[in-house]
Formats: sequence, C-alpha cells, structure tokens
Amino acid sequence: MEEHDKLASFEEAVLPHLNAAYNLARWLTRNDTDAEDVVQEAYLRAFKFFGGFHGTDGRSWLLAIVRNTCYTWMQHNRSPEVSLPLDDETDEIESTDLDPEALLLQRADTLLVRRALEDLPIEFREVMVFRELEEMSYKQIAVITELPVGTVMSRLARGRKRLQLALSSHVPAEVST
Repeated sequence: MEEHDKLASFEEAVLPHLNAAYNLARWLTRNDTDAEDVVQEAYLRAFKFFGGFHGTDGRSWLLAIVRNTCYTWMQHNRSPEVSLPLDDETDEIESTDLDPEALLLQRADTLLVRRALEDLPIEFREVMVFRELEEMSYKQIAVITELPVGTVMSRLARGRKRLQLALSSHVPAEVST
C-alpha cells in the first residue's frame, strides 16, 4: 500500500475515534495532559501497526491500543496502581439503595459522579468507561481488555456496586428513601 493511501485509510478508520480515545485515556490516567500524551503515543503506535488492521472494528482496535498504551505509560510514570490486587471482600456490598443509573437520573451532581468514578480501582473504572460512557458491548470490552466476557460482566457489576456505595453516601435522605 502506498504511503498516501495508507495515511488516507488510517485517517478514515481511526481518526473519527479520537474523542473516544481521549475519553478513555483521561479516565484511566485521571489527568488531561497525561491523556493527551497517551493518545498521541497510541496514535503513533496505531499508525505504525496499521498494516495489521484488517478493516473490522476501528474503534475497538484503536481503544485496545489506547488502553495498552495507558497501562505501559502508567507503569513507567506512576506508582504501582495498575498492579494493586483487588480486595474481593469489599466488593460484596449488599444494598437496597438506588442503582447508579437511578441515582444519576435523580439529582446526582456531575462532579460527584466524576469523582466517584475516578476513585474506582482502574480495573473497574476502565470497564465502566467502556460500557457506560463509550456504550461498548460486553464482547467488545472483552476483546479490548483480553478478558473473558464473564470477567467483564463481573467487573462491571462490582464497579457499579462500588459506585453505588460511593454515591449513596452523598445523596440526601429524601432521594434515597
């Protein structure tokens, strides 16, 4: 493929997903500048390996590269957040409060939700971003994260429970009853 044709194909397949790439990087790094750096690096990697892209799902392909680039970047530039083990016991939270979606629809402050989502462990935060913000299917998330679909579903459920607990502690009594 000629270089000009490669560039045109790359732009057509990958460039429309720049906002999704930045959104994912921003949620994983929790920093605008770091997210910009990660997305730039991810796009360079995507272009370098564009010959291996066979025209299936450009968005999923790119987001997998962004995700991997984020983790590599964080391993080199951050504390060991990525390697922290999950505490399974704290994820088994029984609650009769409203679920996160209902809380969001009933007066949840956007800043409060953003902070609660940012406070989730990265394993939960990334699947929540893929599913709830990027509206990706469980299968797409499983492909990107290289996890079984059941693990994706489990992490989503556990992340939602943690988010629910964080949000319900800040909701006025009249909303949660």
